[in-house]
Amino acid sequence: MSDWLIYRGAGAPHDGIEHLPPPPPWRDFDGGPLVPPPAALDPASERRLGVQRREASHHRPGETERELVNAALYLRRPLLVTGAPGSGKSTLAHSVAYELGLGRVLGWPVVSRSTLRDGLYAYDAIGRLQDLQIARAAPPRPAPDGAAEDSADPDDEPGGGIGRYIRLGPLGTALLPAARPRVLLVDELDKSDIDLPNDLLNVLEEGEFRIPELERLAGSAPEVRVLSDDGTRVTVRDGRVRCRAFPFIVLTSNGERDFPAPLLRRCIHLHIPAPDKERLAAMVRAHFGDGAAERHEAVIDRFLDREPGDVRAVDQLFNAIHLTQKAGWTDQDEEETRRRLTAELMRPLDRTR
Repeated sequence: MSDWLIYRGAGAPHDGIEHLPPPPPWRDFDGGPLVPPPAALDPASERRLGVQRREASHHRPGETERELVNAALYLRRPLLVTGAPGSGKSTLAHSVAYELGLGRVLGWPVVSRSTLRDGLYAYDAIGRLQDLQIARAAPPRPAPDGAAEDSADPDDEPGGGIGRYIRLGPLGTALLPAARPRVLLVDELDKSDIDLPNDLLNVLEEGEFRIPELERLAGSAPEVRVLSDDGTRVTVRDGRVRCRAFPFIVLTSNGERDFPAPLLRRCIHLHIPAPDKERLAAMVRAHFGDGAAERHEAVIDRFLDREPGDVRAVDQLFNAIHLTQKAGWTDQDEEETRRRLTAELMRPLDRTR
């Protein structure tokens, strides 16, 4: 395997991220202060990669996938991944995070109502106002002898305690200044409102964003502690979040719409074809253990046996195999039940009854 590959797609954790070369001068960021490293991989990644982490080795991306993932890492560019549902687009983000030890994947599932602000941060202005009203109506707490009375007013905190009412979203957390890149999965971007892809352009290019609520207080409170998407407190300086290591961002699309050329120019584009029998067998082993692909070869073949244009998702295959294993069908009558339910569970998604 070529020495230039940082992500090798072998499914075994290693320290290759330490050997990632410096970024191009036009993608070099200098944000600070550095935030602590994230928590380890969470159960969501384990579910994606297989019940047991050792089975992650079955998720072997092809040569093109490995090369384009590494191109995105080297160039500090987002990776736009397209392909049919169930082709492994989102799993790729979890695979990179697991192999390179980049912590839990920050997930942003996009819907038609999603806005850029949703991904960056949320400010609970109503909650802050309510807390201020309650605090000002409450009597002062008695202080120890010889000490001044303790006020319950949150305005006594730097920035008026505003940091308690700001939570960074997954994109905002990914852009925090960190020594290693975070992994961000922006799932199904093609389901967004028409404006979101264009709204992302500046953030992805500059690697930063501003929080106006904190910028207004920068003179009196240059550093404010806010909550991140990880659930930890981090410091925001002068109301601006700017990355140090540009995150590894995976934007997935099922191909339901075209994206504007300026967004495409800022991304590395990877198309993942529908999985063939060999790749499906590897996925089945990852989730059901060694020998599962051989035991359920007939189900895999039935999944692949489709009319031109039929759409099926790999989840349908997993459902059919799981039900076959747990139901324990053995005699002839039960075999007929298995065939009938398998056909129903793997009915093409674009075909009406």
